[in-house]
Amino acid sequence: MAAPARKRSGAQAQPPARKGARRAPTIPLTVSRPELLVNGSDAEFRQLVHNLFGFMALHERIRAGHGKTMGLAGVEYTVLISILHLAAKGEVNVKTVADHLHLSGAFITTTTRKLLQLGLIHKTMDTVDRRRVTLTVSSKGRAALEKLAPIQRRINDTEFGCLSREEFRALNSLLERMIACGDRAVALQTYLLSGNTPEDLDAID
Repeated sequence: MAAPARKRSGAQAQPPARKGARRAPTIPLTVSRPELLVNGSDAEFRQLVHNLFGFMALHERIRAGHGKTMGLAGVEYTVLISILHLAAKGEVNVKTVADHLHLSGAFITTTTRKLLQLGLIHKTMDTVDRRRVTLTVSSKGRAALEKLAPIQRRINDTEFGCLSREEFRALNSLLERMIACGDRAVALQTYLLSGNTPEDLDAID
């Protein structure tokens, strides 16, 4: 007589752990704020960080492609188009661009020197204070950006095509706040890697 069939459950039974089996090592948390932990885990935080890396890697490829159309590196293209757009709001100098892009003044000085050599921008010295230099995009630079614009619009529309108007504005606001937090995090890292300890910081506070 055949044995009665066993009732099958939806989940496969797991074999009991063997005695003496090694437990998986505990991974230290990378954040401690309750707002960033889900059920005591930082897995979603790590996913967020890695998603940011992934998006920025793709965006950097796009930016490099834009720059390549005019013989520039990606960041050089960004400085050029930033000067054009900032100039619509007022006078532009090295500090204006550095603050806008969150880059050092020395880096912007080096980059604008190359753009000047390529004839893509003009530098105009103040007649009274020769230390004061105004940056403007030349007709050659403007022509290069205007030639790129139709392709750029299609690519940008596709890259951010998943966002609604509300999501776009919310994301922009979030990023501004995250950049401010990032500035503080960089300052903290510099402080701690200089041989100071979190306890030293607590003492200052």
